[in-house]
Order: sequence, then C-alpha cells, then structure tokens
Amino acid sequence: MTTVALAVTEGMLHFELSLAYEVFGSVPAGVTVPWYDVEVCGSAAVRVGRFRLEPDQGLDRLRHAGTVIVPGWADVDVDPPAELVDAVRAAHEAGARVASLCTGAFVLAAAGLLDGRRATTHWAHTEALAGLHPRVEVDPDVLYVDNGSVLTSAGKAAAMDLCLHLVRLDHGSSVANAVARRLVVPPHRAGGQAQFVAAPVPTRDDHPLAALLPWAIERLDQPLTVEDLARRAGMSSRNLGRHFKAVTGTTPLRWLLTQRIRRAQELLESTDDMVDVIATATGMGTATTLRRHFNRTVGVPPDSYRRTFRSRHGETPALPR
Repeated sequence: MTTVALAVTEGMLHFELSLAYEVFGSVPAGVTVPWYDVEVCGSAAVRVGRFRLEPDQGLDRLRHAGTVIVPGWADVDVDPPAELVDAVRAAHEAGARVASLCTGAFVLAAAGLLDGRRATTHWAHTEALAGLHPRVEVDPDVLYVDNGSVLTSAGKAAAMDLCLHLVRLDHGSSVANAVARRLVVPPHRAGGQAQFVAAPVPTRDDHPLAALLPWAIERLDQPLTVEDLARRAGMSSRNLGRHFKAVTGTTPLRWLLTQRIRRAQELLESTDDMVDVIATATGMGTATTLRRHFNRTVGVPPDSYRRTFRSRHGETPALPR
C-alpha cells in the first residue's frame, strides 16, 4: 500500500486533490515508518480549479498503485471521462484499494465499483448519485464508508477524515494522530457514525458553565443527573438548561451522553477492557446500556468500533473533547 496514486483529469476539484497530496505526500515529524510514494496520474496536463497541473504519470499507472485516490468531480451532471473510469476499474481489478473523495464517488460508480455496495458522497449530491446509479446503496448521512477495497467519503472535511482513516489502517492511530497534529485537524472522526459525535465546545471561556463542564468530565464514571449539575453550578435546573443551550447548543443530558460516548471511544481504542468495564468507567452502568447508546450514536457496536479503530500499537490516541 506504499504507493498512492492520485487520479486527475479535467474537472477535478483542487481542494480534495491538494488535501490528499498533503496527507500522503509529507512525512510527519517523528514518524519513522516507511511513508507513501505519491504519484499524480493523468493522461495530460489538466486544469484543476484555476491551476494547471502536470501529472507525473499516465492513467495506466493506476493499476500499479497500492491505493488510488479519486478526488472530487466538479460537474456531476456530465459523465466522467471514459479513460479515467476505465483506468480506475482496471486498478481495482489489479488489486488496488480505491478511495473517492467527495463527488469522486461518481467516477467509482461509473466504473461499477459501487454496485451492490454502500457508499456516500457530498450530501448535496447523494440524490443525484442514487438516481444515476440505482444499484448503489447511497447513505447520505455518514462521513465515509469503508468497504475494504473500495471507500467513499462525503465532502470537504470528510475527505480529510477518510484520508486519515487510511493512514490509521496502514500505520495505526499514533501515526494518524501525528498527521492530524501537523495539519491542525481533529485526529479521529469515525466514518460509520450517523453523524459526527460532536462534543459541543463553548466558543468563549467566560461563560457560566466554565467551571462546571471540566468538573463533569472528570466524573463521567458517576451517575450524574441534571440536579447534580445544577447544584454544582449553584443554579436551578431550569436555569441550567437555558445556560447549556446557550453555551453548548444542547441539553445537559445530551451533553453528558456525548461525553460518555467519546470517553468510551477512547477506552475502546486504547485499552483491552471489557465492554462492561468500560460501561462502568463511563457511567453507563451496564454493557447493554452502553451498546444501545453507542450503536445509536456512533452507528456501529462497541466491539466493531474497537476492531476497526483502536491503535495497532497499543498507544493512546488523543481525541479532542
């Protein structure tokens, strides 16, 4: 998987192309694992946005790559070039892992790689993808979909999530986190979740809950209630609810649940603790309760999450709160 080929042609979106090149083309400081060899492959010089790009290799080079990245496709109402579609199909048949970023999914679909598979793309184009390719199971809600040898992502920031996911699969969480730190982006957003498990972060420090939020995060193993939080904050439950909505955009109980889920994610990635132990450590009480809330929120069961996303090197990933 060391060779990453970026498939380019006229009409590609420059943001996704640049993003992929930045992730796979630069070795993070302190990382000693063998890094990727990145090749930009196209049939001729192309316009990408307002830039002119001269490929390193022809499209036939895709079949020799370990991973092929297809960036976003600008005009989804126009069929992608046949030579690009054929080259992507041939690369997959030769054993390459093929990933699309944003509307690059339209190229994969045209190549038949998404038939009978679950896939995603930018939310604004999911209906178009489903309409043009009815054999594709289009999921409009997820950040990215990993089918093993075929992967698709939603738009823009989700493309970064998928690229980091590929690095995590190849080198483990600690290396993926090093890439994320260099790029100053969140190191981990699971693709299978229905939505990003957002832990609402206040935009200011001088708010009425400034002391309460860290206090609660340190006590997630305890059965905290709204009354407990209100008592700690020195206000009524109703007043607390108003402040929570203004500061975090959600309710106290929803905020607590989000924090507990994210703590469970950390423990699933970084420890060998059983699910019932993690349930206790996160204040969920029982493994059944944790599984129900985790599956509903993240979109996958805890055990599946651990197998896919935990660190391969046993090191604790740094997940943002």
